[in-house]
Amino acid sequence: MTEKPDFHPDTPAPKIGVLLVNLGTPDEPTVPAVRRYLAEFLSDKRVIEIPDIIWKPILYGLVLSTRPRRSAAAYAKVWMEEGSPLAVYTKRQVAGLQQRFGDAVHVSHAMRYGRPGIGFRLEEMKALGCERILFAPLYPQYCGATTATAVDEAGSEIADMRWQPTLRTLPPYHDDSAYIDALAASIRNGLAGLDFEPEALIASFHGMPRRTLELGDPYHCQCQKTSRLLSEKLNRPLFTSFQSRFGNAKWLEPATADLLEALPAKDIRKVAIFAPGFSVDCLETLEELAMEGRDQFTEAGGTDFAYIPCLNASDEGMAMLETIVRRELSGWIG
Repeated sequence: MTEKPDFHPDTPAPKIGVLLVNLGTPDEPTVPAVRRYLAEFLSDKRVIEIPDIIWKPILYGLVLSTRPRRSAAAYAKVWMEEGSPLAVYTKRQVAGLQQRFGDAVHVSHAMRYGRPGIGFRLEEMKALGCERILFAPLYPQYCGATTATAVDEAGSEIADMRWQPTLRTLPPYHDDSAYIDALAASIRNGLAGLDFEPEALIASFHGMPRRTLELGDPYHCQCQKTSRLLSEKLNRPLFTSFQSRFGNAKWLEPATADLLEALPAKDIRKVAIFAPGFSVDCLETLEELAMEGRDQFTEAGGTDFAYIPCLNASDEGMAMLETIVRRELSGWIG
C-alpha cells in the first residue's frame, strides 16, 4: 500500500450524493425577508426575459416597493410552526429518501433562491466526500425558468471548484409511469375523503408567459401530456389550467382563476383542484389555490370546493421519488 506524503491533505471516504432542489422561499413571512427573496428571484434572467434597462427600474421602482407587503401577508396565512411549507415538506422528503437509501447515499436539499443555496450545498456535500452527486430539480415538467436555471446555477457554482464532483441531472418526469401512478393514487385518496362528489377535476399548473411556448420551451406540452396521461389513468376527464399570472404579458391559458369563475355558469358547482406541477405544497397551492381559489369559485356560484394536496412526503410521493432517483443512480449504487 502506497503511503501518503506528509503534506497530503486528508480526504473523506468517497460517497454518493443526492441533492433535491426546489424553487425557494423567504426565511420568514416578513416584508424585509420577502423583499430579499423576490429581489433574487425576479432578477434571474431565466425568469424575467426582459432587458435589464427596462426591467430593473420596474423591479426596484414598483414591484419591490409594493409586492413584498402583499406576499408577506399571504405567506403568513400558510406559515407552519416549523417554517415555510415548501421548506418543511422538502426537508421531510429528504428525511424519507435518506431512510429508504440508508448509508448508500447522502441526501440533502437546496433552493434555487434563498437558503440553503445550491452552491452552499454542493460545497458541503463535496466536503463530506460526495464525489458523485445526482442533482435533482423537483420539477416534473421541464421549463427554462425552473429546471434550466437550477442547472445553470449548479454549473456556475462548480466552475470555481478545483476538484469538481461528477454531476448527473434528474430528467423531467412528466410522463413517467411512477409519477402518474403516484398522482392518481393521491387523487383517489383525496376524493375518497370528500363529503361530496366533484362534477369536475382541475389540474392547475404554474403559468408561464405564452412567449416561452413560442420560443420552444416544452413546458406547456409536458403539462398537457401529464394531464392526458392522468385523465386516462383516472378514467375521467380533467380541466387543465395555469395559475399565478404576473404582469401584462400574454400567459398560457386558460387561467385557473378565470376557469373557476366560469364553471358555475356552466352548471358545474362542485369541483376538486390539485397542482401536479408542484412537488410539495407551497404558497401557490395553499394560499392561491386552496384559499383564493375557493373564494373565487364560491363567489361565482359554486357550492363545493376541495383542494387535494401535493404528493409532499406521502407514501405515494416517497415511493415515486425513490423509484426515479434509484433509476438515475444506476451504476453508482447496487
